[in-house]
Amino acid sequence: MLKHTDALDKVRTAAWRDARKAGTAAKGAKDPVKGARWALLKNPGHLTAGQKAQLECVANTNETLWEAYKLKERLRMILRQDADEAAPMLRQWAADASLSGIEEFSKLGEKIDRRRFDILRTIRSGLSNARLEAVNNKIKTTIKMGYGYRNLGNLIALVMLKCGGLNLQLPGRQ
Repeated sequence: MLKHTDALDKVRTAAWRDARKAGTAAKGAKDPVKGARWALLKNPGHLTAGQKAQLECVANTNETLWEAYKLKERLRMILRQDADEAAPMLRQWAADASLSGIEEFSKLGEKIDRRRFDILRTIRSGLSNARLEAVNNKIKTTIKMGYGYRNLGNLIALVMLKCGGLNLQLPGRQ
């Protein structure tokens, strides 16, 4: 799973901390960097007018954060292409991210460069790991539901009951 939105959020948090240390940050969500989290993470087609204004403010006030946003959007666009078109674009994106001078995106660029063939294979197949993530989430929720299990067998049985697709009808219930 690509972590481009996580990298962008780390850049935003660092920009907020730097502005706060420099004394240029406004209080609370009035600050353009702090209040722009959702505008930065959302797809551009789903932005409200206020979020578009926040992005414009970020573009005018914080060059590093704006560059990180543009890198995120470029990667999002590349991942929507077919594999043959995406291959050279992905290689170029990884090089640009590595040379951007933004630590989080430099690391991400190196990681994408290492895993480029896996990413392209995923684009080709059109498959995602969404179902696996959903089952993982069910398992974690099941573990949190209990206050502890006497043995591992009880936990496994409960996970199998929750995730196994078995539809039990209890007596007297519909």
